[in-house]
Amino acid sequence: MSNQDIRRTAAGAGVKLWQIADALGMADCSFSRKLRKELPEDEKEKIFSIIQRLAKEVS
Repeated sequence: MSNQDIRRTAAGAGVKLWQIADALGMADCSFSRKLRKELPEDEKEKIFSIIQRLAKEVS
């Protein structure tokens, strides 16, 4: 499965994929579709920073 690192990081931080999609301003189905193909590193870094921010809000 593509983008496994994003999925694992989000799950480990207690962040749902729909929350990341919301932060990116897109529908959750669009974000899930986007994750089907491996993303470029710069886009992954943006998503990882969103995961960190959302994880702080949860805890």
